[in-house]
Amino acid sequence: MAVAGLVLGIVSLIIPYINCPAGIVGIILSVMGMKQLKAENKPTGIATAGLVLSIVGTVLGFIIILCTIGIIVSAAVIQPNNYNWLYNL
Repeated sequence: MAVAGLVLGIVSLIIPYINCPAGIVGIILSVMGMKQLKAENKPTGIATAGLVLSIVGTVLGFIIILCTIGIIVSAAVIQPNNYNWLYNL
């Protein structure tokens, strides 16, 4: 599970607009993998890396989505100026 969390953490950093779902699943798998590895007294480095990458990817994904929504809303709300001079050229 830790390796799957790491892979999804990397995917959440690389692929835009898929990073939020991949990051959330990566967080869940990384935490589950960390608990499993701690119970077996094994190193948890891969699970920790997956958790960090998934959190960063999820936060960046939310920022990208909010910026995209902001751009779309501002483009829809802002009334264009009088561009008749363009047609008179």
